[in-house]
Formats: sequence, structure tokens, C-alpha cells
Amino acid sequence: MDNTKRYERLRERYLNGGIDRRSFLGLIGAAGLAYGVQTPFARGALAATGEVRFDGWGGVVSEAFRKHAFDPYTEKTGITVVDGTFGGGDEYLSRVKASQPGEYNIAHLSGVFDYARYHNLGLSSTLNEDNIPNLKYVIPKLTDVFRKVTGGTLSCVPYDYGTTGLAYNRKHISDEEMKEKGANILLDARFKGKIAGWSDWRTRIWYASLQTGQDPNGATDMEAIWEALRTHRDLLLKYWNSGAELMSLLAEEEIYVTEAWSGRVFALQEQGHDIGYMDPPNGFGWQECLFVMKGSPMEACEELLNFMLAPETSIAVAEGQNYPPALDPTKVDLGKKIPTLPAFDPSGTLDGLTFADPAYWNGHEQEWSKLFGRIQKGY
Repeated sequence: MDNTKRYERLRERYLNGGIDRRSFLGLIGAAGLAYGVQTPFARGALAATGEVRFDGWGGVVSEAFRKHAFDPYTEKTGITVVDGTFGGGDEYLSRVKASQPGEYNIAHLSGVFDYARYHNLGLSSTLNEDNIPNLKYVIPKLTDVFRKVTGGTLSCVPYDYGTTGLAYNRKHISDEEMKEKGANILLDARFKGKIAGWSDWRTRIWYASLQTGQDPNGATDMEAIWEALRTHRDLLLKYWNSGAELMSLLAEEEIYVTEAWSGRVFALQEQGHDIGYMDPPNGFGWQECLFVMKGSPMEACEELLNFMLAPETSIAVAEGQNYPPALDPTKVDLGKKIPTLPAFDPSGTLDGLTFADPAYWNGHEQEWSKLFGRIQKGY
């Protein structure tokens, strides 16, 4: 039996409900390995099912994508967007590495360091930019950093940016105290049991760098950083693992202060919670991208990316998830709400944000993530 007949039989079983999507993709992948079928075969299989899988951060972010991007895209094209969620980048990457080729398609990744490590693991694709004309609206600085990683081509499109700053309950901590203490508020014993922190090792080391007076992209005294991490751990109520958990901790006043994602804090403020937000000097700036995995149905993915970058879609999503879009404000009228969002840069240069150096952070990932894991467990 030739490869085409094998594929047609598997496809027929899938469309008739005889096997689920995961099993279908697994069999396609196994057939490719056994009979020399390469990536385009799996790509065609996915395109034939009329689905694209998208994985993101959940909560208000996923709600914004679903309402303003995925449902309208499906209505226009007939292609279903199956969306999943994850709480952290390391957790999601583990899933991808254990999956079959083509099982995951587009991911809402955070930071150029994520883009670089996916590329270094052989998971990147090459987008046909002619199929994504709305790239012309994107802030050039956001695109250029990705091109440097992948030799001038793109495996993603930039989509939004923001900061991981400090969120605090104004009933218990004043704006003046925050300005005075900055990142060191997370080490203040007065708030023991009312402090939280994201369980992400990069964020923890970034803030420990600030607390010890060091450059977060070039710390030299790591012993001081490990000690700051232990001090913070001993004052914590808990480490949080998702945006939904972060918002719940702040809204229910279980905690008074934590580092937090700018858009999630804005959402709480919109809900009427008296939560303040500030970016300390050298605070953690980031951008997010929509990354297309190797083995995905490229034309369908490119069409979705172009749809999502259209100004009307991108602005609606940005207003829904409370993060500024990657669109250049000197080229596109972003409306009234977006200029009020935390981290928004009206110049389109993003010169006021400090981004993570991908080579620095990826170069230390194995050692530092392991050491933070030990500290997190109480060692």
C-alpha cells in the first residue's frame, strides 16, 4: 500500500470519528518515520482536517483571542482554531518536545529567549511573508530581533508587549512606599505571608538582580542572588503559576504585593480593585510572538497570522487582553484605550523597556533553573 492510500484511509477514519485527532496525528507521524514521509505529508494531513491548534496563556488573554480573532477567522475561512492553554513556558515546551510532529501549531510565546530555544531545538518553521502582508504594520524593532535569531527569516510574528512590574494593594502599601522601596518591597519582612511571586526562574532571578543592585542581563554576584531568592521564599504566602491565580490572589486580598503582568493588573483595575502598579528601574520588559511550529499547515497558519495582525483584529484583541499590540502607533491609529495601558510606548521605539538578552538567559538556563528549583523546594 503506498503512502497516499495510507494517508487517505487514516484521514477517512479521522473524519468519520473512528480515531481522535491525537491518535490520527500520531499515526501520520509514525507512518512518516516508517515509510520516509517527510514534514509536508503531515502538513497536508493537518490542512485536510480544517484545524489549526493555538496554545496560549489562558484567562482573559484566551478570551480575547477567542472572541476577537479565532471565531471571526473561523467564520471567514471555515478553519477551526482549537485552543489550549499553559501556565508557563517551560511546562509548554516539555509538552511540545513529547508530541508528534504537527500536533502543536501556533504558540503564544514570551520573549526572544523562547524563540531562540525553540529554534535551537529544531522546532522553527519559515514563514512565507508574502502571505502575511499585515506585517508591514508591526513595530520594526520587534521583528528585527527575531530575524537575528533565524538568519533573516521569521518563524513567528510579534503580537504584543508588556512588563512584569510590581502590583500592590493600595489599602496596605502606599504609592510613596513603592517608589521608595521598588523591587525590595518583595523582601520586606513587614509583609511576611502577604507576598507572592511567579514561579518562573527567569523572573525570580531578574528581580533578585534588581534587589542586589545588579544588571539583570549581566549579574556577577550569583551568591547574593541565591540569598535574595531564599529571603523572598521565606516571606512568601506562595508562588503563583498562572495569570488567573495571580488575579485571584490580588482580588481576594490574600496577598498585598507581588511582581505581576501589566495587563492582568489593568484588568483588575478595570474591575474596580484598588491595585497599584509600577515598573522599577530596569524592570522586566517583554514582547510576545505567535510562533509557528515546524510541521504545521503553513498556509492556514499564515492566513491566521495575517488575520490576527489586521489592525481591526489586533486592536480588538489588545483591548480585550490589556496588552499593547505590536502595531506601530506611528502607522496605525490605536484608538483611545490602548494608549492608557501600562507599558504602552507612543513613539513605537520601545526604548524605555529593558528586554532579556536571549544569549545570556538561555546560556544559563540549565544551571539556574535547577538551582532555583532547589530553592523553591526549601533547600
